[in-house]
Amino acid sequence: MYTTNMYEGMLAETITLSGNDSQLINAYLARPLGAGPVPGIVLVHHMPGWDEWYREATRKFAHQGYAAVSPNLYFRAGHGTPEDVAAKVRGDGGIPDDQAVGDIEGAMLYLRSLPYLNGKVGVFGTCSGGRHAFLTSCRVQGFDAVVECWGGRVVMTEADLDANHPVAPIDYTKDLSCPILGLFGEEDHSPSPEQVDLHEKELKKHGKSYEFHRYPGAGHGFFYYNRPNYRQQQAVDGWEKIFAFLGKYLASG
Repeated sequence: MYTTNMYEGMLAETITLSGNDSQLINAYLARPLGAGPVPGIVLVHHMPGWDEWYREATRKFAHQGYAAVSPNLYFRAGHGTPEDVAAKVRGDGGIPDDQAVGDIEGAMLYLRSLPYLNGKVGVFGTCSGGRHAFLTSCRVQGFDAVVECWGGRVVMTEADLDANHPVAPIDYTKDLSCPILGLFGEEDHSPSPEQVDLHEKELKKHGKSYEFHRYPGAGHGFFYYNRPNYRQQQAVDGWEKIFAFLGKYLASG
């Protein structure tokens, strides 16, 4: 609990870490100062790119007591404004799922190498980052909790599959290695309420530990305070649920 006489300190900086195929990529790290131990969290950015909102979210997790790292999944597309880099990635048909999984795994292994980690690491993502967070927690061992916020294209039709995205993430559900929290807007179209139903049905089928919350009056990206789709009440409640969920699964070493 916060009191006004507490000391607080935070370190936040750009770093490099070993991503897919051991290639060095850049990432943003934020952590509370002190010896720890603290839990770790990987933040997986959305399709708009490795942007300012994800910098702020990384620092938000550090403020809450996490060693937080957000890898730049678009590193190989070159550098520039997040909008320009994201436009290039979209023009190329998105990044390969295998590459994203490798980069996110590399971020998790980086956190596990830190001497002040408590031994627990979660993964958080919104939009395409929610999809990648779920996909990676199914395909990689080492995560203790996953937070998927309105992950689009977890459920995919045959027509949606391509060389970069050969398997729908939902088809990996049986391999999910940790509890999952899902937050969704009832007015979203990607994922639609029907797709969220299918997602939940598959989790139940395989006996996975999950917690889904669906918000009336909210569409896609309702956490993004700088966009018209922001919904203050639903976003505040969603953040409270995220930190309660992660506190349950990541707090102890």
